[in-house]
Amino acid sequence: MSRWRPPQAASTAIITVEGQARLKAELDELWRVRRPEVVKALAAAAAEGDRSENAEYTYRKKQLGEIDRRVRYLSKRLPELKVAEAKPTDRGAIFFGAWFAIEDDDGRTQRLRIVGPDETDATLGWISIDSPLARAVLKKRVDDEFEAPLPSGSKHFVVVEVSYDGPGN
Repeated sequence: MSRWRPPQAASTAIITVEGQARLKAELDELWRVRRPEVVKALAAAAAEGDRSENAEYTYRKKQLGEIDRRVRYLSKRLPELKVAEAKPTDRGAIFFGAWFAIEDDDGRTQRLRIVGPDETDATLGWISIDSPLARAVLKKRVDDEFEAPLPSGSKHFVVVEVSYDGPGN
């Protein structure tokens, strides 16, 4: 069995203003705060002697690798991203950056926001513009019905609310 995997589809290079600020803050914190702390701890662990049996040294090397990997990714990704600063002229329809509420056939309501793939957060209800649900809801208005292909199967929804000023506004 080979280890070859088909390449993943490229994610959309768009981000909200808040998302860009959050990624820049993460990069700054990793580079200026966390990395120097780990380097200092790594040097202290290396000074303890035999590195082959030093768990602290091994842990810090791994931690430094993870930080460097994330710094490299953010350093390459941030310049690629296009910041969506302007709100759409048609605020009655769902586009990138919109907060919206949808209701399914069972009467359950979900409050979601369409954001870039680098800022998705399920706990906040922020879904990627690349997700099937976001693709299905784009350009829909209040009271529009649509069907979205979800992992559990296709599901029917109706748009209840659309806002660009924040959830519930």
